[in-house]
Amino acid sequence: MEEKQVRFETEVIHAGYDPDAHQDSLVPPLYQSSTFTFSSSEQGEKRFAGEEAGFVYSRLGNPTVQILEDRIAALEKGEAGLAFSSGMAAVSAVLLALTKTGDHILVSKGIYGCTFGLLQLLKEKYQIAHDFSQMNSKEELEKQILPNTVCIYIETPINPTMQLIDLELVARVAKQKRIPIIVDNTFCSPYLQTPLTLGCDIVIHSATKYICGHGDVIAGLVVGKKSFIDKVSRTTQKDVGGTMSPFDAWLLLRGLKTLPVRLDRHCENAAKLFKFLREHPKIAAVYYPGDIKHPDYHIMRKQMKQAGGLISFCLKGTKQTAQYFMNQLKLIKLAVSLGDAETLIQHPATMTHAVVPKQEREKMGISDSLLRLSVGLEASEDIQEDLAQALAKI
Repeated sequence: MEEKQVRFETEVIHAGYDPDAHQDSLVPPLYQSSTFTFSSSEQGEKRFAGEEAGFVYSRLGNPTVQILEDRIAALEKGEAGLAFSSGMAAVSAVLLALTKTGDHILVSKGIYGCTFGLLQLLKEKYQIAHDFSQMNSKEELEKQILPNTVCIYIETPINPTMQLIDLELVARVAKQKRIPIIVDNTFCSPYLQTPLTLGCDIVIHSATKYICGHGDVIAGLVVGKKSFIDKVSRTTQKDVGGTMSPFDAWLLLRGLKTLPVRLDRHCENAAKLFKFLREHPKIAAVYYPGDIKHPDYHIMRKQMKQAGGLISFCLKGTKQTAQYFMNQLKLIKLAVSLGDAETLIQHPATMTHAVVPKQEREKMGISDSLLRLSVGLEASEDIQEDLAQALAKI
């Protein structure tokens, strides 16, 4: 009999785990072992040769980590998943697996600062070129895809400007040219957006963020076709070594169970705070996908379940104004990262995107007065009151 399809809120708790295979434990066990024994030397030979399924060494696979990989694959509607020690370990493994000297990567106009740094490293050390694109029309994409373009790398929403990319539009062009699309889905999680169902090929997460949700894990996840995941597992993950620890996988499995409940609250709070920020006289601009006046609002409605828990805004003033404002906050914490229970604020120009040259930052829309707010799970009234008292002091 065909297995019944269950809804996301159920799958996030049960997918990829069968208690019968783990001593009937309700909670996935933590297999805190670096290596695994073989019943015979012949079995060891078969496992290393890939002729027999089973675990060998936790850098090459671990039962707790595999449960997480299977679960994230199910949630992203992909064939297979792979877990890494950080989001950047995931990004670098994927890009190294897809590229070689002389290749070209087309990238969405705004990206995370460390991804920008990695692209610069690939360019300077290995002559792997990249170009940035708005990706807002078929004509623009066709013009910017070169004969040596081997992949398209996208963030949506873009960090930290909150611009959106129409994934179906990009997919239509990329499929014609047989170019894989990589999507960093960190800001949304699979609860709000599933790029693979929109025609994309590979999804990446900094699982440190909403997947974890509690600010106590550094991790990355990748989902895609099994053939590609197997390739990355056997090469750039195994040999470069950015693998996830079993304990981190165990924590992420715990965090995932509450993902829908948490994100609903993040999104609800963000929508309320957006209204407050939009109307405040000391704020020059607010960037939030749920804004009906946002130029990409129609894309949000088409490919996202809700508008997310992040808001960026520009103060009327300078870098010093932004820094002084942050220093006046009491409840809201000054910290990079996002998706935690706590509300966090950071200054992209001097923090997450400090590695990006000023001229490039400005092209991305990152001004010195731009702040990024990761809305937490506290009472929205308390977050608003903290913003209000800090704004009153500038």
